[in-house]
Amino acid sequence: MGRAAPRSTFGTPEQIEVLVALEPFVAQQSAGHVERRKLWFPNDLLPADAEAGEQAAADLARLRADARGLPDALRVAVALNLLTEEGLPHFHRLIATHLGNESPWSAWNNMWTAEEDRHGCALRDYVRDARLFNMGALERMQYRYIESGFNPDWERDPYRLLAYTSLQERATQMAHANTGRSCAQYEPRLQRILAHIAGDESRHYAFYRTVFNEILERDPSGALRALLKVMPALAMPGHTIPDYEHMSEVVRRAGIYGARDYQKIVEELLEFWNIGGRSGLTAEAAAAQEKLMKIPARLARMGDYLDARASHRSFAFDFLYDRPVAL
Repeated sequence: MGRAAPRSTFGTPEQIEVLVALEPFVAQQSAGHVERRKLWFPNDLLPADAEAGEQAAADLARLRADARGLPDALRVAVALNLLTEEGLPHFHRLIATHLGNESPWSAWNNMWTAEEDRHGCALRDYVRDARLFNMGALERMQYRYIESGFNPDWERDPYRLLAYTSLQERATQMAHANTGRSCAQYEPRLQRILAHIAGDESRHYAFYRTVFNEILERDPSGALRALLKVMPALAMPGHTIPDYEHMSEVVRRAGIYGARDYQKIVEELLEFWNIGGRSGLTAEAAAAQEKLMKIPARLARMGDYLDARASHRSFAFDFLYDRPVAL
């Protein structure tokens, strides 16, 4: 017998029953995650030990010299990746409020938060050591992002949170990995940092998509309705960052992450979750299933539209001292 369903204003009684029944599965998936991961720390990638002495100064000088070659479009991508990672407090809160604070769900949330916390730390260590930005301007952006909050319209539905985290973890994994590959020819150390972060995101993605798959098995109709509320227009975690739209447009034009990448993610998850093959659905869920299967085609049309209307233009950001970024 599972433990009694907790009192909660998040989720219907039926959803809470499913989430409680899933607790042994969540604990099992969390344990498997720990076995597979190789825990790393920012200091492993950019050592800053007091005993390093003169060698540390020489390493820092080399890092700054190498970083000078990074094109501004890639700097914008690094800034957006960093600011997105610094939004961690929003996501710990959302997971805690939607899934509770006393269960294997909360144990996962705490561990996930500890792992994610290293991402912002590592990127911040790098950009500060490399003197990549106007740090005062970047810190003001970060402050405004955290202050503005992040409250997606999930209507207190825990299924939507798990659908969102599945999509979002894959999107951030792709953004970090693509940024790293683009940076490799200029700054291999930054590529290594981003590769470590992307590896974590890949494992987190595996957890969330597997858990949501289990919800689909137990409550396919409820899960499909929730997925339809999230998948068509994913609100990326940094969308409340000041100047986010211009930053994301630079990243798209630079070929790092955009609508076509999200299309790939959607196609990947529709296949993994066997959305098209689900049966025994309510009429509402069957309608949701049909709409979900049409999303890739809509995203493809969106990609075509963005490509067709994109003309050469210039962007400017205060964290880059308002230098023109022409794409």
